[in-house]
Amino acid sequence: MLLRMLADPTRMRILWRLRAEECDVATLAHVLDVGRPAVSQHLAKLRLAGLVGVRKDGRRSLYRTRGVHVASLLEAAFGAADNRVNNLPDHPTP
Repeated sequence: MLLRMLADPTRMRILWRLRAEECDVATLAHVLDVGRPAVSQHLAKLRLAGLVGVRKDGRRSLYRTRGVHVASLLEAAFGAADNRVNNLPDHPTP
């Protein structure tokens, strides 16, 4: 299920944005140029997978990535993709 969550480009963009700061649905929709209903659906799936957490701030719900493990996972995924795009060798395993 985890890899399926990361396979969607919009969900990856949402996670990348949330690794840096908390955002509400309206902010994510605006920044990513995606409709609010689509952002809400993606966030629901990411919450179900345990990748995103939410907290209430008055009437707003603020979303964020859950813990440093998610940030590390994103860094590794984007690093591997960057190596592939730029035809760089894989890093040796320790």
